[in-house]
Amino acid sequence: MDKLRILASPNDAQRITRRSLLAGFAVAGAGLALSGCARGGVPSPPADGRLEDQLNVYSWGDYDDPDNLAEFSKRGVTVQVDNFGSNEELVAKLGAARGTSGYDIVVPTGSYVPMMAHAGLLEKLDHSYLPNLANVEATYLRQPWDPTNQYAVCKNWGTTGFVYDTTVVDRELTSWGDFLDAAQKEARGKTTLLEDPWEVCSVFFAANGFNLNTTDERQLDACERFMVDTISPAVAAFVSQVSAQLVQGQFAMMQAFNGDVRLALLEDDDPDRWRFVFPTPTANLWMDTWAIAKGAKHPDAAYAFINYMLEPEVGMKEMEHIGYPTGLIGQRQLAMQNEVPMTDLIYPTQATLDRLTPSEVNDASGRLVKIFNRMQAGAAA
Repeated sequence: MDKLRILASPNDAQRITRRSLLAGFAVAGAGLALSGCARGGVPSPPADGRLEDQLNVYSWGDYDDPDNLAEFSKRGVTVQVDNFGSNEELVAKLGAARGTSGYDIVVPTGSYVPMMAHAGLLEKLDHSYLPNLANVEATYLRQPWDPTNQYAVCKNWGTTGFVYDTTVVDRELTSWGDFLDAAQKEARGKTTLLEDPWEVCSVFFAANGFNLNTTDERQLDACERFMVDTISPAVAAFVSQVSAQLVQGQFAMMQAFNGDVRLALLEDDDPDRWRFVFPTPTANLWMDTWAIAKGAKHPDAAYAFINYMLEPEVGMKEMEHIGYPTGLIGQRQLAMQNEVPMTDLIYPTQATLDRLTPSEVNDASGRLVKIFNRMQAGAAA
C-alpha cells in the first residue's frame, strides 16, 4: 500500500489571499492578532509513543525530499502533505478551523510563531519526544521569537536576494538600489517580486537605508508612493517559486530565495548567464520551523516525524534536495566534503550573514499588506 500522498495545490487554486486576510485579522501590539479565536482550541490526544497510521502535514510547496517522506511512511504512517503559499494563508487556515484543521504538522516562518502561539494555533512541544534536538546547532535554537523552543524547531533557514540574466542586464548589480534601478530600465516588464508583503517592501527600505522592520509612518508612506507608482508598473509578476520561471527564461530579473535559485540553476541549460546576488546593505534572514498544530489528532506520528527529520542523514538529504540548510551540527562541513554542487548558494559567507536582518511581525504588518495589494493591482501583468 502506498503510504505517501502529496497534494500540491497550484498557485492559482482557490485559497485565502493576503487581501482577504485583512477581513479576518487585525494588526495590534506585537503583530497580527486572531479575531475571535479562543486560546484553548481543541486539545490533542496525549502522546503515548504509539504511532498512528496517518500524518497530515501543511507546508510550503516542494519543500521536502520525497525519498525522506517515503522512508518515514515505511513505519506504517500514511503521510499526506498539503501546500500553502504564504504564512498568511497558513494562519488564516488554522484560525478559521480553531483546532479542527485536520493538520498535525505545520511549517510557519519563525517570526510568525509568537502570534500563532498567542492565538492558540500551536501545541506546546514535549522535548522528551524529540531527542534529536541534540543534533541542532545552538545557533538555530532558542531564537528570540521562541527562546525555549516551546512551540517550534528549525526546519530550514535561508535568505533573500535576486537573480538576473546577464544577457539582458550586462552591468554588475550588487545592491537593492541596483535592483530597483534595473527594474525600471533593462529589466522593465521582465522583473518579478516575491508573493510576500514584507519581502517586497523591504527592497525599498533596504535601498534607502531604513530598518527593514520599520514602523515609521513617513517611511511607510514613501515606500507606498514609490513601490506603487514607480515599481509596480515595471513588474511582470509576483512569484514565490522561481525555479520553473528561471529555467523557461520568461523573466530577466527575479527577487528570490537563495535555495530556490540554486535548484533552478542546477536544471538550467545555461546557468552561467545568470547571477545571484546577496544584495547590500541587508536582506531577510529567515527560518522556517516544524510545529504541531493545535488539535493535532496524530501527535505521536507528528513527534516521530519531526524527530526523524532531525537525524543527520535525513537532514543532509533534505538540504541537498531543497537547497536550504536544516541547522544540524556539522552539515556545512559535510556538504563541502561531499562536494555538493553550488554550496555557495546554500551557505552565505559569514560576512553576508552578519549583515542580514530577520523579519518581524509588528505594528506595520497590516500596512505592508495594503501596500502589497496596491502593487499587485498596479503591476504590468
